[in-house]
Amino acid sequence: MMSEVALPQEGRYWPQLAALSLAMVLPSLGTSIANVALPNLATSFGAPMADVQWVVISYLLSVTCFIIPAGRLGDMIGRSRLLLVGMTLFAAASAASAIAPSLWFLIGARAVQGVGAAAMMALTVAMVGDLMPKGRIGSAMGLLGTVSAVGTALGPTLGGALIAAFGWPAVFAVLGVLSGLSLVISRSLFPTDPPVSHQTIGYDGTGTALLALALLALSSALTLGARLPSLAGVALVALSALSIVAFVLHEARTPSPLVRMELLRERTLGMGLLSMALVSAIVMTTLVVGPFYLSEALSLEPIQIGFVMSVGPAVAALTGAPAGRLVDSLGAFRVMVAGLLAVAAGSIFLAFLPGWFGVSGYVVSLTVITFGYALFQAANTTAVMQSVTSDTRGVTSAMLGLSRNLGLISGASAMGAIYAMGPRIAEALGLVAGDEAGLRITFIVAAGLAALALCANFRGRG
Repeated sequence: MMSEVALPQEGRYWPQLAALSLAMVLPSLGTSIANVALPNLATSFGAPMADVQWVVISYLLSVTCFIIPAGRLGDMIGRSRLLLVGMTLFAAASAASAIAPSLWFLIGARAVQGVGAAAMMALTVAMVGDLMPKGRIGSAMGLLGTVSAVGTALGPTLGGALIAAFGWPAVFAVLGVLSGLSLVISRSLFPTDPPVSHQTIGYDGTGTALLALALLALSSALTLGARLPSLAGVALVALSALSIVAFVLHEARTPSPLVRMELLRERTLGMGLLSMALVSAIVMTTLVVGPFYLSEALSLEPIQIGFVMSVGPAVAALTGAPAGRLVDSLGAFRVMVAGLLAVAAGSIFLAFLPGWFGVSGYVVSLTVITFGYALFQAANTTAVMQSVTSDTRGVTSAMLGLSRNLGLISGASAMGAIYAMGPRIAEALGLVAGDEAGLRITFIVAAGLAALALCANFRGRG
């Protein structure tokens, strides 16, 4: 078990936080920057889009499957030590991706890159608790939320410019350069972990395999379900459910579990994880449904759609750090409630205002949702991380990341399906069908998810 890391002196932790911020931005950038390269990869390798999409899917599946093991290993052998290993893996896989001789080599390299990204995502948040004074944790979490949003927003623009100037390998080369720089800076600033104890012998390999199987099956069902025969989709969901049951039974018996079941019985953590998944699903709904509505209902051109969609990441980048400072001054619970109320209100606005006021109504609604999300994320992460002990910060941070990823995946699949079925649902209810009906039904459901998250947080506080 890892010993408590001594907090740095005043002024020392800001350079360390800057290094953590660079480590945080890279996994987000690794997701968004690759999307823009897919058409070029299809042309370069002469492959269909169904195959090329695995460049993105393999990365996301690796992150989802390995984030919990990375967090647990960080708790066992040292978070700083494993974070540096993750950075090294990310840098090496980025370089391999840049020189990939074939599509399937690239897909494999991206899967390895996802393993490194999992360690970086899990342990940057956990190390905030190690390095920052308690009164500054909210500000630090807000800053990490800001840089993550910047990475997501910057990816398409940076990727497009690099591809236009140098071709698709430059997209992965720049990730290698940035991760190498992050590694050099972090090695000089992060504290040295204590020597590894013999307790690491008890690492839960069986639990890791069961959890990975459950997450792989569930993620595959959610991301690939529309392309698979219905029976295959049902089989994947059943396999995931059985694996989860086996995982829980195994964790209850093993002396060194991957996830301590008593952690999940802690109200702040359990309700925080549920809320993170629900709110992440709402955010992904705006990203998936938005372009279709803006194009089909409001008749915007692609460049106009891109400009409108950039409002969300821009608001998140501008409000993340102030949200963190509010958490430090007002307390996590108050800020969390305010954020969830804003997300719920923004969802209701998005259900109706675009139909009444067009693009301006859409932009106002999206701004309210994103502002609420920034408040919620800073407050929820701070509350959850402060509710656990030092020796479980890594796996707790990983569970937060996993709940966010599962929320994003679920939002893309389930809420996208609701939008597609919206006109038929409206017609069955005797309402006016069309794109407006799809948007309204989808974001009324989203408002319900925000209300459920709000109830969960009151329960977590009770």
